[in-house]
Amino acid sequence: MSSTRERPTRTSDGLRKFHRMPGSRKRWTGSSKTGPISNANRSTTFINRDLTDMMTDTQNLPPSEHTLRTLLNALPEMHDLHSSRTLSYRFLNDLCQSVTKDMFSSVEPVAREFGPFGPLQFPYLEMGAVTSLDLFGIDELIIFAFYWSNRGNYRRVADLGANIGLHSLCLARCGYEVKCFEPDPETFAKLNDNLARNGASTVDAIQAAISVEDGTTEFIRVIGNRTGSHLAGAKSDAYGALDKFTVTTQAFRRVIEWADLMKIDVEGHEAELIVATTSSDWAGVDAILEVGSPENARAIFQHLTRIGVNMFAQLGNWRRVENIAEMPTSYRDGSLFVTSKTQMPWQ
Repeated sequence: MSSTRERPTRTSDGLRKFHRMPGSRKRWTGSSKTGPISNANRSTTFINRDLTDMMTDTQNLPPSEHTLRTLLNALPEMHDLHSSRTLSYRFLNDLCQSVTKDMFSSVEPVAREFGPFGPLQFPYLEMGAVTSLDLFGIDELIIFAFYWSNRGNYRRVADLGANIGLHSLCLARCGYEVKCFEPDPETFAKLNDNLARNGASTVDAIQAAISVEDGTTEFIRVIGNRTGSHLAGAKSDAYGALDKFTVTTQAFRRVIEWADLMKIDVEGHEAELIVATTSSDWAGVDAILEVGSPENARAIFQHLTRIGVNMFAQLGNWRRVENIAEMPTSYRDGSLFVTSKTQMPWQ
């Protein structure tokens, strides 16, 4: 039997489509972004489940699980209401907080139906002032809905700043090949626990930070808010009790060469990564990222504008960013989508 792989091509609107072709699988250091998705690399229980089909089997779900499934189903077609400046967003955020608190407040690993992603065990965890419930905010659910609706457009996804693994779990349930990166050893242990209890054995979890170059650097753990921990120099306003130690870094370029989608949540280090890219780097990869400060927003906007790469901001309901005033400047503004495509693929 001949081996095959899938090759991406672009349609006139810039979206990637996949076609079968002879070939072999690419390894981490290669330049091709494609490869076969074997049964070992897919969560086949979930990969053929379609959101609209699943609307027919919600009658027996508890109310919170039914509501969450409906919300995840609706978010892609509501993408023009995702801005945090809209009343719709505030309503959705309140709804999201209510249902996820009901579902994931137990410290025990109780399986709850997490929309199209299937049963999820994600026990409650305190991370300073932030808890695991904060990882289920509406901005995160918007990203999860994007992952699910784009299963035909991407194959390899890198999760930069994986924290305790919720994004990586959702990505694995979509059938993507996933590499995730988390430098904090204590957080990394929790990440591995969550991957194991949810059967995500195909996720390649790597204890490292992503930076411009391979090497080591100082990492600052913010005791009062573990989600705000960061590489030294990435933030100027670290507060409270801090732990400082050395972590391994892997070069961003290796991630770009491997992935066709990147989720980037690196707590202030995002501008340094983005400004190190060239126009050709974005020919085969997209990114969805958090921008942590006005300074980073300006640096990213100026660089990507100069090299001709498009930006689409949640703040503007995913319209293309035309000027610096339309850029997100903190997590409160939602995500930024970076791509060489002419539109953000929501449908």
